[in-house]
Amino acid sequence: MVYLLLGTGFEETEAVVPLDLLRRAGVAVLTVGINGKTVCGGHGIGIEADIELDEMDLTNLDMIILPGGLGGVASIRASQPAMDAVRFAWDNGKFVAAICAAPTIVAALGIADGHKATCYPGCEKDMGSAIILPDSACVRDKNLITGTSAGCAVSFGLALVEALKGQTAAKAIADQIVIR
Repeated sequence: MVYLLLGTGFEETEAVVPLDLLRRAGVAVLTVGINGKTVCGGHGIGIEADIELDEMDLTNLDMIILPGGLGGVASIRASQPAMDAVRFAWDNGKFVAAICAAPTIVAALGIADGHKATCYPGCEKDMGSAIILPDSACVRDKNLITGTSAGCAVSFGLALVEALKGQTAAKAIADQIVIR
């Protein structure tokens, strides 16, 4: 199971694009509302989450995804259960994926230390001892997958598909959505 955390003020593109690509690939993904089922993104788009935070079953977790958006990142950081879920995923060898400002969450937990990563330009100072690759749209280092920004949401989503379903599946989805 993949859980995509939605906190008030999340970046809509960074949530919906990876969600769509993963579901196209047949991956079971649930959106998780941190502060209730209806979550408003940073640009006023409301999303009805599939479940609330306390309904997650971490025993069957494969990946946890953290979209950016400063409000969404602040919402995740302010939720100890959300932070604990990210830590649980990492400590149990599951994928942790974060895009835009959200890689600073994994950095705050020490997860990014010593790993190659990317983040939104200007957030590098909050990335601890991660090895920042600023010119990369998306970076995978073992079980850590990071993306740069909303403009990189497709690359990020395809990297998540590849991590869970393999390169052939990711290419099939890229062909389906006509990447040029």
